[in-house]
Amino acid sequence: MPVSSVGLNLFVGGTSAIWAHLAQTVLSEYIANSLWLCLGVAVGVAVVGVTTAWLTAMHDFPGRRVFEWAMVLPLAVPAYVMAYVYTDFLQFVGPVQTALRETFGWEHGDYWFPDIRTLPGAVLMFVSVLYPYVYLLARSAFLERASGMLEAARTLGMGPWRAFFSVSLPLARPAIAAGIALALMETLADYGTVAYFAVNTFTTGIYRAWFSLGDRVAAAQLAAMLLGFVLLLLMVERVSRGRARYHDTTGRNRPLAGRRLSGIRAWLASAVCLLPLLVGFLLPAGLLLKMALTEGDAQFGERFLLLSRNSFVLAGTTALLGVLLALLLAYGARLAKGGLAAGLNRLVGLGYAVPGAVIAVGVLIPVTRLDQWLAGQWESWFGNNPGLLLTGGIAALVYAYLVRFLAVALHTVESGLGKITSSMDDAARSLGLGQGASLRRVHAPLLRGSLLTAGLLVFVDVMKELPATLVMRPFNFDTLATQAYTLASDERLAEASTASLAIVAVGILPLILLSRQIAASRRR
Repeated sequence: MPVSSVGLNLFVGGTSAIWAHLAQTVLSEYIANSLWLCLGVAVGVAVVGVTTAWLTAMHDFPGRRVFEWAMVLPLAVPAYVMAYVYTDFLQFVGPVQTALRETFGWEHGDYWFPDIRTLPGAVLMFVSVLYPYVYLLARSAFLERASGMLEAARTLGMGPWRAFFSVSLPLARPAIAAGIALALMETLADYGTVAYFAVNTFTTGIYRAWFSLGDRVAAAQLAAMLLGFVLLLLMVERVSRGRARYHDTTGRNRPLAGRRLSGIRAWLASAVCLLPLLVGFLLPAGLLLKMALTEGDAQFGERFLLLSRNSFVLAGTTALLGVLLALLLAYGARLAKGGLAAGLNRLVGLGYAVPGAVIAVGVLIPVTRLDQWLAGQWESWFGNNPGLLLTGGIAALVYAYLVRFLAVALHTVESGLGKITSSMDDAARSLGLGQGASLRRVHAPLLRGSLLTAGLLVFVDVMKELPATLVMRPFNFDTLATQAYTLASDERLAEASTASLAIVAVGILPLILLSRQIAASRRR
């Protein structure tokens, strides 16, 4: 429904004078900035993710056992939080430039220092927090196809570098392309970073058209163009695979022992892995902690507890509903044993590819009309106007979150359900259990870990979500994400650190589970 609602507005362009004005003035800038962002982020996450994945998967060097799981930690830091931290760190009165002036005796105008609040700065922020998508998928591909094929390459006289470019990299291409696609979808969906850096993209245009110009049609048309960008991205990722298939037919699945590096090469490998981890997690987390402890939010007490309650209510409600829906959808597809149910589940999963700003616009337009109709019916039946029942509370916002993040829970539950052999179903039926009883007494206990992981992932995603929350939150209803954005927009960066640090702390929880799985897979 949200996508259809957005798409229908493509056919009413002539009714909006604001749309014509946007098309003549800023639309080309939105397109150009979005393209440059995608290009820069694609190159950056590919280089950083593939390099670190290859080093940690196929080599042994000082700190490798720590790096192999720690490289995913930047995923806990939202890009907009990174933007706030590095702006404070690198601004004129920040510690870096202050130290330079004190060290060399410089005054204002005596030196040049790069401005982080630019398009290249935004690219750096996105690369720093999104490269783990490529790292995770590429590392898994390197480990799965490491043994037999690389041994065959070495028997043919290939050295390590030639084997990497001729064998390992081509075989990992689908995984790398999928990781880049995930990073680019997150980039196109972002609002906080590009808005704070004054980089005009489709998400900033949607927000401006909706709130500043008051034109929902123009906002929906911009959302439709952004959705077109995402669909084009998915199509390019699919076409890049072509009809190629990547199978390991050697029958040897155990990874090779890591090639031991020594001397300067070993320390260089450690430095290469440490740099993105330092930029993407250690430094921003340390700076946030320092600012929160020394300055922090002046309204830390009751106000902070209220913001935390709002965030936890939204995230907890969405996570619970998401897990229940994912369990029903995945179990229904298992029982159906046909292509229709599985295909419909894939359609549901496409919501994750739709940016939050697009979903917000697509939900608000039809739900607001439904709200108005319900209010009119209520008034005609009972004689009083109840106000906005759906958009006046959190119901519409939770629905938007479910459209966006249900895929995360669905894929996790499907993966767990796929590990339960069908003989369990047969045994349950032979004991007289119906479908509902089998789900409750057999499958649900076995899926406890997958259900917990799914709920945790959805919870963290909702905690970090900014565009949909900004557009759809009820009046006088703020969350930790909106508080951090509001304070940072007012240049109150130190005060924004408290809410930002809380978001990062919550985001670390699923990464701890993921890190354990990575370490365990390496030991196996």
